[in-house]
Amino acid sequence: MAIKVLELHHQGVRIGADDKTIEDLKNFYTGVLGLEHDSGRPEIPGIPGMWINIGEVGQIHLIGGDLPSPFAQGPGKDPTTPHVALAVENIVETKAELDRLGADYWSLKGATGPDAEQLFLKDPCGNMVELHQFDKCRCRLKSRVKAA
Repeated sequence: MAIKVLELHHQGVRIGADDKTIEDLKNFYTGVLGLEHDSGRPEIPGIPGMWINIGEVGQIHLIGGDLPSPFAQGPGKDPTTPHVALAVENIVETKAELDRLGADYWSLKGATGPDAEQLFLKDPCGNMVELHQFDKCRCRLKSRVKAA
């Protein structure tokens, strides 16, 4: 059984964490690029930043804070490093398939919400990929409206 990836949801980008940098980034993404700041981003302890909405589906996650982050699970296992996030149809089936394939991955639960689980793995070139449940994030406009 193949993993059922449904959508590209966000790109995680590292930023400086000071207030001026964050304000400059907000002005750039909203003022220059005309994108919307997601004011519903949860407060993530030790991870300053913001999420920028892109249309109906997609965000840019601007991620600050010290490395390793409080969520790091060892060397090379820090969810705040640059990554691409893909939504999967079923996170339980996805984990089972990764296990069946013998894929090297790690899990993070509850960082962005009580029901959230994110799986992280690296592609053959070392790029980090996040997999998360399709309906457990704010990357889709529908989910942001439901949560408001």
